[in-house]
Amino acid sequence: MIKTNNIIKSYGNVESRFQVLKGISLEIKDNDFVVILGASGSGKSTFLNVVSGLERPDSGKVFYDGTDITALSDNELTAFRKENVGFIFQQYYLLPNMNVDKNVKMGADLAGNKDYKAVIEAVGLGEKLHKYPSELSGGEQQRVSVARALAKRPRTLFLDEPTGALDEQTGRQVLDYICKLQKEYDFTIVMVTHNQNIAEMANTVIKMNDGKISEIHTNETQKTAYEIGW
Repeated sequence: MIKTNNIIKSYGNVESRFQVLKGISLEIKDNDFVVILGASGSGKSTFLNVVSGLERPDSGKVFYDGTDITALSDNELTAFRKENVGFIFQQYYLLPNMNVDKNVKMGADLAGNKDYKAVIEAVGLGEKLHKYPSELSGGEQQRVSVARALAKRPRTLFLDEPTGALDEQTGRQVLDYICKLQKEYDFTIVMVTHNQNIAEMANTVIKMNDGKISEIHTNETQKTAYEIGW
């Protein structure tokens, strides 16, 4: 379980300090599918960065199964991220001089996973192992980033606008792959998105406004990527 306790985060200097997160406390259960919604500037991406360990809060604590990651040293926090979390962003962040196999292997090497090619097969790119990013469509590149993140065998997968740069058909396909892989590999999903329709796929939906959580609700039923609107 992930638990946050009164998270506060600000940016800027002493003269012009801007508080982005204003005391967020939250619990996320293991293997949950959480979608975080909110307008631009609501703090949802900042919250994602803090709860994943990419950034430190000004104050407050983040616990993973009772371990306070805000108390870890920088080296310990880096090791924690390598061992426990995966990231998928709107930008693919693939290395252009490496083919599909080597891009995914980068993630696998962080976890000592030698069976990473099964993940490449799972996202439908088994026949494109030796293709370079420039030879792939946007959807295929995003699927490589999905495979790279999951090759680490993360306990929690964080996604920030993963379909933002994709067309509808490709976006649905990528979301469908992620959901199928969650069932196969048993990991927690925490996703930030502007697309409110994607919230219908989640178990838990969190709405943020002005640096605070304004609403949390649970979907009684979860739709598939091909059942939601777009």
